[in-house]
Amino acid sequence: MKGEIDLVGMFVQLFLSLIVPFALIIYGRKKGWLSWKAFGVGLLVFVLFSQVLEKVMHMLVIDPSGTSLKGISSVWAFVAYGALAAGVFEEIGRYVGFRFMLKNNRAYGDGLSFGLGHGGMEAVLIGAFSAVNMMVISHLVQTGQFEQIASSLPATQVEMLKTMLNQPDWMYVLGGIERTFAIAIHVALSLLVLYGVRKGQFRYVVYAILIHALIDVVPALYQVKVISNVWIVETILAFIAIASLVFIRRIAEKFH
Repeated sequence: MKGEIDLVGMFVQLFLSLIVPFALIIYGRKKGWLSWKAFGVGLLVFVLFSQVLEKVMHMLVIDPSGTSLKGISSVWAFVAYGALAAGVFEEIGRYVGFRFMLKNNRAYGDGLSFGLGHGGMEAVLIGAFSAVNMMVISHLVQTGQFEQIASSLPATQVEMLKTMLNQPDWMYVLGGIERTFAIAIHVALSLLVLYGVRKGQFRYVVYAILIHALIDVVPALYQVKVISNVWIVETILAFIAIASLVFIRRIAEKFH
């Protein structure tokens, strides 16, 4: 059974995943740097490259268990693939967006807007939708309907849902905070790729891919239980988010 406190945690995750992108949109409009076109392209690129193309690749490569590659039992191969896949698809997506879809929108504000669209959509799909799904599942458990639905799902998926349902309340809150970290990182990487496009140097895209891959190694290691303490993961992501904010401020002068 889910307790009321767990629903509060889910609600906090839902709130943070929605309010932070919305607040940044308002802030961007107030400061005059928000570009709706760049924001929309960033959103579109995330959906197409991360949620469609990358997911298709995962279906072909990752074992149904979700913690290993098909035909390869090595944990490190899984971690390397997961990190590189995210880096390649998302950063190439940013490059395509800036290079071909935003030819007349390559100012500093466009980079901020693109990253906000990309990271904001991720926050909604991963943070907000996940919270809503868990609220629905919690209701099904409380009303005794979950077992009926679970009988039609794969056993691994049922176990994953039960694990998520029984996790501490603060884990949901942490999930919402992590979405905030991710937005800062996405904005920084978007500006890095945009800077490379403006200079006509693809090596900056390669830098973004490698940085993105290195960042994703940490949660991948947690996923396969090489790192078991979630606070280690979130502390590292917090420092990366702070470094991203510093980068966002310092690279501004390169655009002016």
